[in-house]
Amino acid sequence: MKYLLISILFLTPISSFALENSDCFNCHTEVTQAKFVKSIHGKHLCTSCHADIEDAPHSKKPGPVTCEKCHRIEQQIYLNSDHGRAVAKGIKKAASCKACHGEHHYLLDYRNPESPVSRNKINETCARCHDDLKKMEPYHLTQREPYKSYLKSIHGEAFKSGEAYAAICTDCHGSHDLHSPINPESRIYKFNVPKTCSKCHENVFNTYKMSVHAKGLYAGVRDAPVCTDCHGEHTIQTHTAPTSSTYPSSIVKTCSHCHASEKITIKYGLPPDVINTYMESYHGTAYQYGSIVAANCASCHGFHDILPSSDERSSINPANIGNTCGKCHPNAGEQLSKGSVHVRPSVNRDKIIYYVTLFYVILIILTIGGMLIHNLLDLLKKAAAHYRKSALEGISLRLTKGERIQHIILLICFITLVYTGFAHKYPKAFFSYPFSFPEWGPEIRKIIHRVAGTIFMLLMLYHGAWLVCTEYGRKKLAALLPCIKDIKNAIGLITYNLGMREERPKFDRYSYIEKAEYWALIWGSFIMIITGLVLMFENVSLQYLPKWLIDVMLVIHFFEALLASLAIVVWHFYWVIFDPHTYPMNWSWITGKVRKKHE
Repeated sequence: MKYLLISILFLTPISSFALENSDCFNCHTEVTQAKFVKSIHGKHLCTSCHADIEDAPHSKKPGPVTCEKCHRIEQQIYLNSDHGRAVAKGIKKAASCKACHGEHHYLLDYRNPESPVSRNKINETCARCHDDLKKMEPYHLTQREPYKSYLKSIHGEAFKSGEAYAAICTDCHGSHDLHSPINPESRIYKFNVPKTCSKCHENVFNTYKMSVHAKGLYAGVRDAPVCTDCHGEHTIQTHTAPTSSTYPSSIVKTCSHCHASEKITIKYGLPPDVINTYMESYHGTAYQYGSIVAANCASCHGFHDILPSSDERSSINPANIGNTCGKCHPNAGEQLSKGSVHVRPSVNRDKIIYYVTLFYVILIILTIGGMLIHNLLDLLKKAAAHYRKSALEGISLRLTKGERIQHIILLICFITLVYTGFAHKYPKAFFSYPFSFPEWGPEIRKIIHRVAGTIFMLLMLYHGAWLVCTEYGRKKLAALLPCIKDIKNAIGLITYNLGMREERPKFDRYSYIEKAEYWALIWGSFIMIITGLVLMFENVSLQYLPKWLIDVMLVIHFFEALLASLAIVVWHFYWVIFDPHTYPMNWSWITGKVRKKHE
């Protein structure tokens, strides 16, 4: 009777309101009536949603239910969101009302702890999709497994501990109005981030609003840092956590993202070397050794209230810098303010430091240069006397003229290849300075390296032919072949040097020392030539070889060069220069002869 009265009053067809819920439950036993009654829609009629059903039982299948009938505003907001737009495009996996709020017949109020959109459940609800790598893969989102990283953050830790107001997904991203960070309507859009964070961190936001960073942001500077640039996003941690980007040992690295960026410093006219000058300071040195009490960027400039030195409120304003320094250096602040914090000696700035530095550079060059010239003259005189003595005492032919020429060519090529090769590998090193001019330096270095490499390769080919095609070369090759006696001699020399044997072993014309070095040279030359040719003709090589193999060749070429260089210094130089019996040099590479006792 009551439905009849209502129909008359509102002039609506009686059939639309004639069905009791019990009429539906008589057939639809798949819907648990007890759970439906407890849901947020429990007091509504089934026909409130299924308005196209006029009688029970009904023959036609109910049409799709839309939430828009009652939730028009929420629906409009949702349809404008990323999820809503995805659904409109036909992406079936995109989050719909049901995906977040749960099964239609058992929807719970968001204040109900059991609701999937309640504060204690919403994170898990979002994670069902956003922490599923396979499901998210087609959409190329910027965050991988955001829920897992969130749980390790200060917000996530507070959430796990039961903190009622710990930030959850919807606090930052929104719910029905969720948008990507590139959408100006998004809560996590660059220019909206401070306001989003201010919902919980109002005091910090009010401080930040006065800073030079905020002024830049509100002036439309997209590069101006906001909360997430310094603190992170899903990985936000307390500043007391060693892994936090705002922990004392990480502050400089965090600030350097902008202040060490050439692009940003040039674009906005910022001092380009503040990070370098800090690192060179007393504070920076302590910081690099891991000190967490050494002054860092925030110690002097502040945190959220960073202001330019021209601002009277700035902690680095000339009127305030004494107090700022005095926080760590009691009673010394006034004196510390009389000088630059970021020291940049030049004729225009920090002049005293500049001229003192220049004085010592000149003094060192003159003093040490004079010492070198003095001692070099003495060394040359003694070396000449040693050479004359060696030439007179040389009674045994060690190297023919042809071998000596080969050795000189090898020496020049090796030094040239090592120098130009390492200059390529380490372009910023001091020894690479001659090739640091971009207009011609790299090209000249490449030409020199390749010419030396070509000569080296031709020398190796000539040496191989000389060994095989000449009688003397064949005898030389036979004498250089390793044998069992070499092993015995190596053990004998080691035991002799350890004092375990009284007599030094007697070597043949070529001992294991020369043989090891010679065959290492042959093997290394072969490796360097093969890898060098592949790298020299890279475009041709890539037509036949996969890139990973080219990369492997590059690694081999570098490490083989490093190994050869170290072997020359440690092994060859010892036996031909630093051996006390030979020092200052074995002159056979020039005279071709050695004393009999040194064979």
